[in-house]
Amino acid sequence: MYEVMFRVYGDGAYETATDGTGTRIELWCNDHSDLLHVSGGEVGNVIEQVRNTVGIGERLENGDEQVLVTEECLKAQLDNNVERFLANEGCLLVPPLKYASGGKLVRALGLSPDALARVYQSLAGQFDVTVESKREISSVTPDAPLLTVDAMLPDLSPRQREVFLMAYEQGYYELPRETTTAAVAEQVGVERRTAEDHLRRAEKKLAEALVEFL
Repeated sequence: MYEVMFRVYGDGAYETATDGTGTRIELWCNDHSDLLHVSGGEVGNVIEQVRNTVGIGERLENGDEQVLVTEECLKAQLDNNVERFLANEGCLLVPPLKYASGGKLVRALGLSPDALARVYQSLAGQFDVTVESKREISSVTPDAPLLTVDAMLPDLSPRQREVFLMAYEQGYYELPRETTTAAVAEQVGVERRTAEDHLRRAEKKLAEALVEFL
């Protein structure tokens, strides 16, 4: 089995509501209605979009976080919903759909990489879409989720991993810092600039891997 994370940009109600607002939406579809978790940014704009599009049956509010149960299912109102593209190739959607910055993050499972490639081609014919990540799932057990910590972590080079772990262990990320990049470089036996380059590359990879889950 294979997994791909697609980021799809369109002009749907929820994409529009999050575009340039800093608001994030997580959506679980229940066929007759949707469960939404809305957080950050301009929540009021999203609430209005949801009310005008599918209606709001129930609403819980806690500061800038909202939990909404819609009166109708958004999927039923769209001819080009992502589930249709997946179903055409025998692929599955793993909820929730995540909306942010004018796009939605789609986690899809397929029995073959070719099936997921065809999904991408179909989506690309109608939307601006990018592949955020892809991997083969080798095993699944009842007590283990498909999304594991190992799957989230980026592929650091041995030196990047060594420098990052040394920096962490020596207190580089404490407030205030307890070491310097020069001291870290000395510990691993490289020049300061080399250590800083490895550290920056490791930090960039880690940030890119985690940001979609924030």
